Amino acid sequence: MTTTAADQAPGSSSPNASSNASSGGAAPEPTDENVWLEEIYGEAQLDWVREQNARTEDLLEDADYAGLEGSILEVLDSTDRIAMVGKRGDFYYNFWKDQANPKGLWRRTTWESYVTDSPEWDVLLDVDALAAAEGEEWVFHGATFLRPAAGEPYKLALLALSPDGGDANRYREFDVGSRTFVDPAAGGFDLPTAKGNVSWLDADTLLVASTAGDLPKTASSYARTAVTLRRGEALSAAARLFEVAEDHMMALAAHDSTPGFERTFAVDYIDFFNRRTFVQADGVLVEIDAPTDVNLSAHREWLLFRPQRDWVLDGTTYPAGSLLAAKFEDYVAGTREISVLFTPDAHTSLQSWSWTRNFLLLNLLRDVSSEIRVLDPSRPGLAAGGAAWASSLLDACPPLHDVNAYAVDDEDEGPADGGAGDDFWLVATGFTTPSTLMRGTLVRDGAGTGGVVSSHTAVKASPSFFDDASYEVQQHFAVSADGTRVPYFQVASRELVLDGQNPTQLSGYGGFEISRTPAYSGTVGRAWLERRTTAPGGPGEAAHSRGGVYVVANIRGGGEYGPSWHRAALKENRHRAFEDFAAVAQDLISRGVTSRERLGCVGGSNGGLLVGNMLTRYPELFGAVSCGVPLLDMRRYTKLSAGHSWIAEYGDPDVAEEWEYIKTFSPYHLLKDGVEYPETFIWTATSDDRVGPVQARKMAARMEAMGIPNVWFHEALEGGHAGASDNRQAAALQARSQHFLWRTLAGGGA
Repeated sequence: MTTTAADQAPGSSSPNASSNASSGGAAPEPTDENVWLEEIYGEAQLDWVREQNARTEDLLEDADYAGLEGSILEVLDSTDRIAMVGKRGDFYYNFWKDQANPKGLWRRTTWESYVTDSPEWDVLLDVDALAAAEGEEWVFHGATFLRPAAGEPYKLALLALSPDGGDANRYREFDVGSRTFVDPAAGGFDLPTAKGNVSWLDADTLLVASTAGDLPKTASSYARTAVTLRRGEALSAAARLFEVAEDHMMALAAHDSTPGFERTFAVDYIDFFNRRTFVQADGVLVEIDAPTDVNLSAHREWLLFRPQRDWVLDGTTYPAGSLLAAKFEDYVAGTREISVLFTPDAHTSLQSWSWTRNFLLLNLLRDVSSEIRVLDPSRPGLAAGGAAWASSLLDACPPLHDVNAYAVDDEDEGPADGGAGDDFWLVATGFTTPSTLMRGTLVRDGAGTGGVVSSHTAVKASPSFFDDASYEVQQHFAVSADGTRVPYFQVASRELVLDGQNPTQLSGYGGFEISRTPAYSGTVGRAWLERRTTAPGGPGEAAHSRGGVYVVANIRGGGEYGPSWHRAALKENRHRAFEDFAAVAQDLISRGVTSRERLGCVGGSNGGLLVGNMLTRYPELFGAVSCGVPLLDMRRYTKLSAGHSWIAEYGDPDVAEEWEYIKTFSPYHLLKDGVEYPETFIWTATSDDRVGPVQARKMAARMEAMGIPNVWFHEALEGGHAGASDNRQAAALQARSQHFLWRTLAGGGA
């Protein structure tokens, strides 16, 4: 594994945390008149959904909507967008969706062909054809290759296919040479649809963590055990490798097949922030001795550590968010020689890292703009108090942009031997800068300065989907209730008039240490920035036309400033994330960008909880709220779908002491009579097996029963947590949200 996010649990996307053991009495459950809607696939429940969908579609799907959806679909289906690739052996693999292939093509090409304007693609799997042949609405979720013998081509892969776009996958063995699935009757691997992960141990053995059949699940609905599955063996008969406690989040097993550094790992994910990592030695799993809130990753001879909290080791304190290194075998044997590779400061955080064969790339944020450093483990650092390894700045990051560097193929030979082992990809994007893919090579400075020389050139560039030159990006800082400065990005016309009359869409997330960074979106450009409304003007004023303003808030709970920024809004401090977002809203109003009548907010998943709290706690700031795949019922969230896995983020509502603070940010329980609420659109998906559709259903039902006007609900009947499994579904989902906000904020109302 060459690229490592600062903190992410494989196989379980955010929201993603789990329970810590809690004490105290049980909290009583408030009366819930809508609990009947929790039966996801019940006939009466789906009838209610269809009735709501029809009502919302009648409102939103007008002539303007049809044109908007078509415009968004044109962006998503564009054949000019970058076909991102991953290298395996001599080939570059890509998964591609467009109008002709809505479910997608898994394909590959050579480097010589890829760099041309019209690459020749070798299609390995047509998912649309597979779905038609098998009568299953397959959604492709990736491929895991078996490392071939030295000198042999990559041939076998396990394909992850979801029947509905949810998190549960069926893993099937595929032969890329014959372009066919390996027949289970002939010993081919074919694992039942379930949540979990798989890893090749060797050509005839898999490491499997799965919830299939009678295999136990954790309370978070993820795999509790990992097994060693041999070719031709039934999953139920596979030998147990590893098991975790039921109240932990999940079990994971993986094999690192790097020649000369082969290792088998097992990980007990206690919750989103705590884990125990084991490595197999002489057939026995041995725990790597580190605090559970220190993230570990291995690369060849190195073991890296990223503490979530300050780590005191042998009298030395290593701050949260730093990156440390030790020799793997020495550390496991008990030696504690630690090298400091990165230390955060008040403005700079580590977001991810990626190894090439000989170098380490660090992707940093400095006040939410990218910075990339290259470390050379073979040379000591030169600056006192700096990185222990020689460090060089990669000159590739313009201000207010997001640029990420990661290895092309760290297992290839180095450039001296004609390989791509020290090649790296660069992906650069900004709110008004279409994405560009570059490729470069890292080499040591022959002058003996200790630096690394890098060169990179553009390979592919996405087209512009709107007149991006007419817009400018600014970064501002709002002051939150406790005095914390909160950054936010504003994208608006260069001729923006600060009179409070600009329709403004404020987006945020604020959870699970996920950062909101600059990113180009043709959808936002077309569906928001370039839309125009005409106002008649006041006495003595000429009529004027206004476009939309798009704002992204970098609130606490996210990862923009590392673990401390995230921890500042955990559990009983959750209100800080909401105060930050409200402070940005107020700053936009105070600066004259917009007004309550022109300001809307949008968020999904944990971001749905965020905007649900804007709806219920700060209704005076917003004219419209678009709330997607949300958490809203924080009393019962742990009992719904994968909700138990997020207790470490929000708290345990079954514990009376914790419910006392959780209920202060549970939108379902904060609704009151006599309040003028903003117009509200709540949207979700039936097949979402992460948050689930239940909380969205119940919130809409309660608001309607209370007589709150202008509440709209829509539930896609497939698409998983993303709400869409193909481009047409995604275009419809985005068009409904954008059109709702525009109708409401630009005049006329929904």
